[in-house]
Amino acid sequence: MKNIYPVLLAGGSGTRLWPLSRKSYPKQFSSLISDQSLFQRAAMRLRSSDEVEFRAPITVTNNDFRFIVAEQLQAVGIDPGSILIEPEAKNTAPAILAASLFAFAKDPNSILLVCPADHMIDNVFDFHAAIKMGLKPASGGEIVTFGPMPNRPETGYGYLELSDITPNSDGVCRVKRFHEKPTRERAVQMISNGNCLWNAGIFLFRANDMISAFEKLAPETLSLTSDAVSKSKPDLGFLRLDPGPWASLENTSIDYCIMEKLQNLIVVPYSSKWTDLGGWEAVWSESDKDLNGNAVSKGAYSIDCVDSLIRTESPNQKIVGLGLDSIIAISMADAVLVANKNRSQEVGKVVDLLKSYKVEQATTYPKDHRPWGWFESLIIDEKFQVKRILVNPGQALSLQSHNHRSEHWIVVQGTARVTINSEVKFVGEGSSTFVPLGAKHRLENPGSTPMVLIEVQIGNYLGEDDIVRYEDVYARQ
Repeated sequence: MKNIYPVLLAGGSGTRLWPLSRKSYPKQFSSLISDQSLFQRAAMRLRSSDEVEFRAPITVTNNDFRFIVAEQLQAVGIDPGSILIEPEAKNTAPAILAASLFAFAKDPNSILLVCPADHMIDNVFDFHAAIKMGLKPASGGEIVTFGPMPNRPETGYGYLELSDITPNSDGVCRVKRFHEKPTRERAVQMISNGNCLWNAGIFLFRANDMISAFEKLAPETLSLTSDAVSKSKPDLGFLRLDPGPWASLENTSIDYCIMEKLQNLIVVPYSSKWTDLGGWEAVWSESDKDLNGNAVSKGAYSIDCVDSLIRTESPNQKIVGLGLDSIIAISMADAVLVANKNRSQEVGKVVDLLKSYKVEQATTYPKDHRPWGWFESLIIDEKFQVKRILVNPGQALSLQSHNHRSEHWIVVQGTARVTINSEVKFVGEGSSTFVPLGAKHRLENPGSTPMVLIEVQIGNYLGEDDIVRYEDVYARQ
């Protein structure tokens, strides 16, 4: 049985699922369909079984998500493995090549299974059986992809046209060509032809075969990525790829850079359910529905609605749909989306519009995740701000000071260990403490459960950049 290194691609921004998915906290880390996030579900289905054996994962992500990745993997009992940090987003080609170079240096015989972190695959047994089917050609030097069988003329997916619709004795087919996301008419035609599969973006290959493909088809990308990997530096258990050569890389997908040019691309047809949650219509499709076809979340209500998705993402916020037909209505504490379900693939235009007006909600999530926990702003005014702050067990904020604000902390759950200049004290539930402007201070959670406090900031400037750090266990500047 071959040892496979799963590669999870977890650096995307997922703008088509705005306002839930934003640049600062994208869809793969959200619990869209179940209690686990899409990233956690992806990692959980890449655990060893009787069919295939997996090593600890290799995750490729960016600097902002590194602690979220580690925290979410540990929360579901998975060894975080190796986490490679991209200095900036350069699409899937450099990310997959970096993982291949890293794995090859670690194990020259390594086989990689590359998976996006935001897909839905419910039948793990069938998925592992498909991987096992692809192992023989992958072990023989082929690059293997997996093609879900279309059940509708989907315009949000790419397609794989097959050289022969009948699988060979090993159960695999040759790929003739790639097709980008088609028009509806073209999608209907391809499905009626019966010789196409969806392009899932899942690949199985030996690391050295992928490196050889780049050497032949994209040598400059190979040179720059090799340089970024060889000059990478460990940082608190993560591996930071070198930003110098990485900055010169072309922003390009693995399909365009490599897969579309290969002569030896094999596809394993996959007949079980697969979904790329690339838009709200896909979320509606995957959600439980009432007799009228409505997917309604907790805290949301429907009156005389049909085929609609009505969700609230804030526990204290209610949303009611009245007389809606094929409508998406998503409510969050700081933003609301109302759209025709048939145009859910165009939600990226909403984000672009908000960016053009410099609206913060276009990219920033209301809950700001940090290495030690998270905070969210409850009230923002000209000269004061109220936040809720959660600090995970055993974690600590940096020793810091502020030039423009004082802070008042009220602990509402757990116990805080507070440092203010030379004084160190414990503050329990219901108690408070004051941090004067300019004072060096640190907040810690010495307990075994999350600690929550309410912070009231008062000052003439309340931006997050008003922080002078003196000590930080996370090595932030």
